[in-house]
Amino acid sequence: MRKIGLISDTHGFLDDAVFKYFDQCDEIWHAGDFGSVAIADTLAAFKPFKGVWGNIDGKDVRVACPEHQRFYCEEVDVWMTHIGGYPGRYSAQVKPEIVLNPPKLFICGHSHILKVQFDPKLGLLHLNPGAAGKQGWHKVRTLMRFDINGDKIENLEVIELGIR
Repeated sequence: MRKIGLISDTHGFLDDAVFKYFDQCDEIWHAGDFGSVAIADTLAAFKPFKGVWGNIDGKDVRVACPEHQRFYCEEVDVWMTHIGGYPGRYSAQVKPEIVLNPPKLFICGHSHILKVQFDPKLGLLHLNPGAAGKQGWHKVRTLMRFDINGDKIENLEVIELGIR
């Protein structure tokens, strides 16, 4: 079993509370818009780390992180990208591949809208952890934690960090 901490859209701000909430996690995943490579470096120094760059990220982040990550965690096929849409409204960039070869877990950031949605047509779970940073139109900063146990995604928690 792997305990995952999921964060996105930090936009250059990393709340100290992240370290408390992710202390028991085995890995941290960041779904883009770091705002600074220092955020990626700080998270990677804390726990094993995976991240994808977002549309506001500069060359420093784009060198450190790919645009898409497709990998297995335990027995779960995971695809993480920053701008991917959601069930029924996948972005044109990912739609052909996601329809042809859907992952079990599809993670995006970008919208600053916390979302947990199952796609019954493709049999995948879509997660967007919302935004953990202070920039954007969201009102509450959020993260997620969950477990991957074999082929199951379990114990999903939404964590509110406070008002933006």
